[in-house]
Amino acid sequence: MKFSRALLGLTCAAALTAAWAEPDTQALCKDRGYPIGEAGRANNWFMNECVRVGSFTHQGEIVGIFNGRSNEMQPAAEPMVLNKAEREPDYRWRAGSERLGIDDYMKRQRVMALLIVKDGVIQVERYQYDRKPTQRFLSNSMAKTLTAMAVGIALKEGLIRSLDDRAEVYAPALAGTLYGQTSVRHLLRMSSGAKFEERYDGKDDLARYGAAARQGSAVDGAKVITERRHPAGEVFNYASAETDMLALVLRGATGQTLSAYLQSRLWQPMGAQTSSLWRADSTGLERAGGNFNATARDYARLGLLLAYDGQRPDRPDLGEIVPAAYLIEATDSKQHPPAFAPNRATPYLGYGYQTWIFPGAQRRFALLGVYGQAIFVDPARKLVMVHLAANATASAGQTSMGRERALLWQGVVGHYGPW
Repeated sequence: MKFSRALLGLTCAAALTAAWAEPDTQALCKDRGYPIGEAGRANNWFMNECVRVGSFTHQGEIVGIFNGRSNEMQPAAEPMVLNKAEREPDYRWRAGSERLGIDDYMKRQRVMALLIVKDGVIQVERYQYDRKPTQRFLSNSMAKTLTAMAVGIALKEGLIRSLDDRAEVYAPALAGTLYGQTSVRHLLRMSSGAKFEERYDGKDDLARYGAAARQGSAVDGAKVITERRHPAGEVFNYASAETDMLALVLRGATGQTLSAYLQSRLWQPMGAQTSSLWRADSTGLERAGGNFNATARDYARLGLLLAYDGQRPDRPDLGEIVPAAYLIEATDSKQHPPAFAPNRATPYLGYGYQTWIFPGAQRRFALLGVYGQAIFVDPARKLVMVHLAANATASAGQTSMGRERALLWQGVVGHYGPW
């Protein structure tokens, strides 16, 4: 009995230590209660590390971003049930000479929320920095894949007739602009050929585009991107403005905002439990390159929808919510030109339709956003990992978080079979 009590005490102490071992709490201003930033300030909600945790989970309380509004999608009447495993699997992987597990990863990286779901059952659900399951987390560029799925639904409905139509066919206000003369397919692949640098330093083409869009609209932003470096369709070049152009295409094709269009076609059918929030400009157009907000569990539900090729796993009677053929095309490198393949589009990942594709024979893909946001999907294993973070730098892939997150994902996949 004495030994059992001692063992219990050690177990509780270890659990408390794990809870207290959140990295960089001073830099993230835990002592100030993880404050929320303000739009329009020099050290604003997006760039200021002190307010990153608070700002990334309280978008609805930050007034005046893009001088616009927030569009919401209401949840399903019958949410997808996510049961939870009785115990976490013992996921293990190597980082150099170290053998790591989930506890180690949480202690080393600025993760606000981590969920791993297998066959519709939550295997791991962790939160740090006082974040909660009820809070909505900022997507950053994970929203791009959601926009691409809207294109696929509109294509199936015949509202977009062909991906090879020019954007200006559906968004006449883009007529005469570089983006207006670019096809929907090339915008989906981020291959307009436009000169566009995205560095997140406030001095790049993204900042130039954003300033024009804030003063007017996405159409005004499009007018400042005028130089085409490559023929359209030949070279992948990451440019968030191209996702905003897709939002314009969708509004023209459907007569609705993205949120209004997807609420009854994707968010509710997939079984979302909580309303989502999507930042929009002064015209009501969602800034589709990012700015979407949802709970970690609803991101997991979205990941499951993608893992099951567009069907809701607990309601197959609903049929395809996202067209399977389009979804597979969007996430399969074999269905895109060689320039977009893994190890070609970038030194590691490939790019499909607003979606990142892993190398390897098995189809695996990811939704990625700056500062460490990610949803990883392995359709063959019906495996999803949601990773929501407050990394120190925007380009998480170039930091220890990017490297260790990739090893974590490989370890999780490897737990169920060969990579």
